[in-house]
Amino acid sequence: LLEGIFDLILETVLCKNESIIIASNKYPAELVRSKFLKLNSSHLNYVIGCMKNTTTKITNIKAYMVTTLYNAPSTINHYYQQEVQHDMYGGGWHEKGIV
Repeated sequence: LLEGIFDLILETVLCKNESIIIASNKYPAELVRSKFLKLNSSHLNYVIGCMKNTTTKITNIKAYMVTTLYNAPSTINHYYQQEVQHDMYGGGWHEKGIV
């Protein structure tokens, strides 16, 4: 799984096009490259976790992964904050049998 993600990151970073399409939107390739080069292991773990938790049928896995990787730096903190809020105040501890 990680090898496939790294290959996709490499392919995207080395893309010679002037723009790259992410979630049906055209972005300057330099912006996409910059965001992809800033990805770290936390972002990759977050993306893998999101993949494992999705039950929706993904018809274009490559487009989904590129979009998820592109958005990871912008969404990771909000995602984990919401998880903590749910666990502490929304019944998550009871669901997990902690309380």
